Amino acid sequence: MSLEGEVLQIETAKVFLPLLQPSRYKGAWGGRGSGKSHFFAGLMVEDHLREPGLRSVCIREVQKTLKDSAKRLIEDKIKEYGLEKQGFTVFKDRIETPGEGVIIFMGMQDHTAESIKSLEGFGRAWVEESQTLSHRSLQLLRPTIRNPNSELWFSWNPSRKNDAVDELMRNEIPLTNAIVVRANWDDNPWLPKELDQERIDDFKINPDSYEHVWNGGYITAQDGAYFAKVINEAKAEGRIGKVARDPLMAAHAFWDIGGTGAKADACSIWMVQFVGKEVRVIDYYEAQGQELSEHVGWLRSNDYEEAKIYLPHDGVKHDNVYRVTYESAMIQAGFKVVIMPNAGAGAANQRVEAVRRIFPRVWIDKDKCEGGIDALGWYHEKKDEARGIGLGPEHDWSSHGADAFGAMALEAEKITRTRKKSNKRQRPVQPGGWMGG
Repeated sequence: MSLEGEVLQIETAKVFLPLLQPSRYKGAWGGRGSGKSHFFAGLMVEDHLREPGLRSVCIREVQKTLKDSAKRLIEDKIKEYGLEKQGFTVFKDRIETPGEGVIIFMGMQDHTAESIKSLEGFGRAWVEESQTLSHRSLQLLRPTIRNPNSELWFSWNPSRKNDAVDELMRNEIPLTNAIVVRANWDDNPWLPKELDQERIDDFKINPDSYEHVWNGGYITAQDGAYFAKVINEAKAEGRIGKVARDPLMAAHAFWDIGGTGAKADACSIWMVQFVGKEVRVIDYYEAQGQELSEHVGWLRSNDYEEAKIYLPHDGVKHDNVYRVTYESAMIQAGFKVVIMPNAGAGAANQRVEAVRRIFPRVWIDKDKCEGGIDALGWYHEKKDEARGIGLGPEHDWSSHGADAFGAMALEAEKITRTRKKSNKRQRPVQPGGWMGG
């Protein structure tokens, strides 16, 4: 790139070289220390030098102050490249660039369909921390940045598979005119030794979160998650993988029932077989707002017609819409039904402790139970941050799958106790009694 007869040299890590090509969408995802933000900040400066008059916006979902933005990083790149007197002028709220161009900074959460129109005519949009971008914000942004040769950039550390940016940029159906790279700490040739030491320490101290923080893996355990430790142990021991269904053993379906309607709780079902001391979790189903017939249809289509159905104590209550009980409906559909007793006060904690106790005996099918494993890993304690005390399980998307699994754990312990009792050998008694000596 020419600069007063000279060439501006910008060193670029090999992993980011594909992103130097023109493309409507550019994405870089991965863990901490990869240099994603530094790359895009440098590219932003480079594009404004190459295209005088270019207008760009740096976006976050929530930006309360400019301290939350990429502004300081871009300023540092301007200084690093020696461009302070080459048409770049830094103001409190913006950066003016050559040819009357500009770089602005904003939070998407504050915008509406009307206010976002102010970005029409902008040629670049860089969304940093893109994993926090909502579906609504993404829907507003994409059609707004529509100039010829305009580009949308995304840099992020993945959180969950159904985050808006992951659904857009990492979908099984590739996005047209998109270049996406994965970048981690080991792709950064300039990784500071201090940061690398942080990584090494994290591997020892925080193994539960290491894969997410440093390697860009999805979050598998929320802060305060009840089952993070036992899930990680199961993964390390190879108990989360391919689990074959035993055709000679009965299948048991453990439910947390939902309801009908868009705002209803999700219905969750774990399919389990008890084989010797092993608890084999072979399948998982979850649906929100669907009629009972949909759940029954899933059971039948997956050859679970002979499964014993375990319903929570509220399975004897009437559905708010159809005025029938889950128990009566399932019996009418030809299933054997067991209503699990109400555990009373402290039921949630009883389920949590039961899961922790039985997990060393649990084997889970990784593919068929992916959604359920996510729920178990996320299920966590709600906390009063001001007082630093726990308030019991957080009721969110994960609690339905976790509750059903907890009910299964209690039943598994009951089955184990029953088997031990029936297998006890009784000491024979001699006729007339036993006399020693």
